[in-house]
Parts: sequence; C-alpha cells; structure tokens
Amino acid sequence: MKKTQLFMLHFAGGNRYSFEFIKPLLGVFEVEVLELPGRGGRMNEKLIKDFETASYDIFSQLSGKLESPDFLIYGHSMGAYLTLKVASMLENKGTPPLAIIVSGNIGPTTKRNTNVMRHTMEKDQFITELEKLGGVPDEIISNPEFFNYFEPILRADFEIAENNELEFHLPINLPIFAIMGSQEDRVAEINNWGRFTTSEFDSAVLEGNHFFIHHHAKKIASIIKTCYGNAKNNFMFHENRSLPES
Repeated sequence: MKKTQLFMLHFAGGNRYSFEFIKPLLGVFEVEVLELPGRGGRMNEKLIKDFETASYDIFSQLSGKLESPDFLIYGHSMGAYLTLKVASMLENKGTPPLAIIVSGNIGPTTKRNTNVMRHTMEKDQFITELEKLGGVPDEIISNPEFFNYFEPILRADFEIAENNELEFHLPINLPIFAIMGSQEDRVAEINNWGRFTTSEFDSAVLEGNHFFIHHHAKKIASIIKTCYGNAKNNFMFHENRSLPES
C-alpha cells in the first residue's frame, strides 16, 4: 500500500535537506521536501524574490509529484506562508490537501512591523537579526566566504516572506494546525492563523525560539500524524454522508 504524501516547505535559507532531522520519525509518510531555486539541487537556477512567483514554483513542483488526493503540506516560517498560498491554489484546482500544518510565525497580518524588513537591512544589522533568530550555524556567520554565499539566498527568501500580501486572503476550507516556539515574537497571536480557515483550527506552543523545531522533532512528527488521522477520518465521514440513500 502506497504511503500518504507529506510535502514539506523550507524556511528562509533552507533547502531540500532542511528536514533531515525529522524525516526518520515520519516513516509512515512519503516525504517530499520541495525547494526554491538557487540552493541545494537547484543552485544553478536564478533566485526568486517575489512571493507570487515562489508560490507558483512550489505549486508546479507539488502538482507534478502529486500521486493521490491523500496528502498533507507542512511549512516552517517562510514555508508556512507558501503552504497557505499553495493550499489555496490546490483547493481552487480541485485537488486540496487533507490539512496543512504551519509553524514559525503568526500567519498573515495587517500588523506587520515594516521596520523589521530583514531583506533590506545593512549587513551588520542583518547578521545580528540572524543570530537572534537562530538556525544559521555559527560557522557560516563567522566565515566571510560561507556567509557571502548564503547571504543572497537568505535575503531573497526574506523578501518573499516579508512581501507575502496574504493578509486579506480568503480563508481555505481545510484544517490548519499552527505551531510556534514559546520565545518567538508575538507568539500570543498564534490564533491569528484561525482566520484563514473555515474548517477546523488548532495550535500548539512548544518551548524554544524560532527554530524550536530542531528540539521537538518527536512532538512535531506526532502532531503531523494526528492531523492526518483527524483529517482523514473527517474526510471519510463527509464522504459517507454524501452517499445517496439506498
């Protein structure tokens, strides 16, 4: 029996290897980590800096790999925004995921702090912000050659995330589960994600900073599995209800 597909969308500066830490715990799924151009297996392609273009890139990749209607999408940070957008695109196409799982931000909002636009920061301020967020190894930040390679990738991804234009996006009719770290800015606003679904919404806060995911692999894997089970049961329930009476 073929495994359920789980599509994973990386954070700013990430690539197809960004979720190696959790993949061994997701053996019940066929894990597909999608990556944007300019890194990993696509390092020879031009970086994308536009949210709509990035969304279409991920949508095209996912559509090309999709093997059944039985799938989930998970995204962290920048990947969370892309997850919402791509899920909406798939829903409009008639091939929606069973549910989406998002982590690492409060979701689209009109209350964005435009004073913290990381992609336009001067280099010293940019490095300070990266250190605050965590997730970028010290050996990269402290090595000018390494950092000069990764800096354009990080800036391009931050530009995608910071110009997402999703705050007035129509809600999807799919379950959303949101997760954040207890030390993240505005974690108290995690339920903002609930505005973007007309279906079920739930959330969890786990100890840690923006990259809390690396310290809670088992818990996140459990959440993903539970979301799948709940969404699958709900899907089957509604399917059964729609059957004509004999």
